Amino acid sequence: MTKIIISGIIEMPPENVAPALEAGRPLIEGALTEEGCLDYDWCPDPLHPGRIRVFERWESEAALAAHFECDWYLKMRDNIGSFGLTSADVSKYRVDLSEPVYDETMTPRADFFTAKD
Repeated sequence: MTKIIISGIIEMPPENVAPALEAGRPLIEGALTEEGCLDYDWCPDPLHPGRIRVFERWESEAALAAHFECDWYLKMRDNIGSFGLTSADVSKYRVDLSEPVYDETMTPRADFFTAKD
C-alpha cells in the first residue's frame, strides 16, 4: 500500500508560533481522529524562531483527499493564516517502500536492504 507523507515548514513572526500552535491544538487532535491519519504533527523548530515544522502521514490519497474536505483541515488552514503567515513550503510524497533504518545487527543502513531488485 502506498502511503503519503506531508512534510514542510510554515513561517510566521516568532512571537506568534506558540499562540498559533496552542489555538491549533484541538484541530491537530481532531485531525488525528480521521480515518487514514497515521501522524499529524505540527511543532516549533527549535533552531529557527518563527518556523513551524509540519509532518503528516496518511494511509492513502483517498484519506488525504477526505482530510482536505474536513473541518479540521479547513479550520487549521484559517487558524495558521490568522497568525501572520509569511511563507509556507509544504510538499507531499508517495512512499512505495519503507523499512527500518537499522538492520538485524543494529547497523544503520542508507540502502534499502529489504528491497528485491
